[in-house]
Amino acid sequence: MSLQPNGQTLRIAVPNKGSLSQAATEMLRESGYRQRHDARELSVVDADNGVEFYYLRPRDIAIYVGEGTLDVGITGRDLLLDSGAKAEEVLSLGFGRSRFLFAGPIGEFSDLSQLAGHRIATSYVGVVRTFLEDRGIDATVVRLDGAVETSVRLGVADAIADVVETGSTLRQAGLEVFGETILESEAVLVARGGDVPSGLEVFKRRLEGVLVARTYVMMDYDIESANVEAAVELTPGIEGPTISPLHREGWVAVRAMVPRAGAQRLMDELFDIGARGILLTDIHACRL
Repeated sequence: MSLQPNGQTLRIAVPNKGSLSQAATEMLRESGYRQRHDARELSVVDADNGVEFYYLRPRDIAIYVGEGTLDVGITGRDLLLDSGAKAEEVLSLGFGRSRFLFAGPIGEFSDLSQLAGHRIATSYVGVVRTFLEDRGIDATVVRLDGAVETSVRLGVADAIADVVETGSTLRQAGLEVFGETILESEAVLVARGGDVPSGLEVFKRRLEGVLVARTYVMMDYDIESANVEAAVELTPGIEGPTISPLHREGWVAVRAMVPRAGAQRLMDELFDIGARGILLTDIHACRL
């Protein structure tokens, strides 16, 4: 087994189910790590990379990491903050994005101050209580696991606080969102506060490489030397583009990393200033 410098493996918690599970597993595979092939497996040892993966409930991951039982973990920012665990976010991972909002019966609430004295149902008691306390709003927070949209209709609560994607589920329940956003959440890498486990930097660097590879593409094109400066303004790259002379006199080949978003428009702009043979290539891994 390939161990970390201190002779230990890095122990990593991964969501075992839910919206974060598949995306986390895909990212780890793209980072070069072995992952489970059977959802019933509780752990996987990746001997070549000196890590062990443990598949846990997303809501429990921050607690295991905060207590030092495991070194690092992937969970949601909302679950991290709601847990109260001694764990900290060290890297946002760019998937599992969601907004956490208040909702109430249509036409009943328009301002957060109106929540004072009312009951709010949520699965994220810690997050909601902290949010309300910070704004001096005295309301009763009711913990409910699972769907909370029906709690108002059943008389359990006067309003809810929940993750909102399209809002269609709320409308079906006769509810509408109001007030400011409680939290913008996404998947994050967490580690114990004040602790830097051996091997964390390598693991983090691999995940960052995947994020870069998903965000950028490689662009290659040929262009006349007289137009290089204009082309470089469009494709500055990371440290600067690679420029190589071509056999055709007065022409050069240019290679640069460019943002994936807008790459097609960029190809049009390059073509307009004389670039030819413009190619886009996916990046599968990267270190900056």
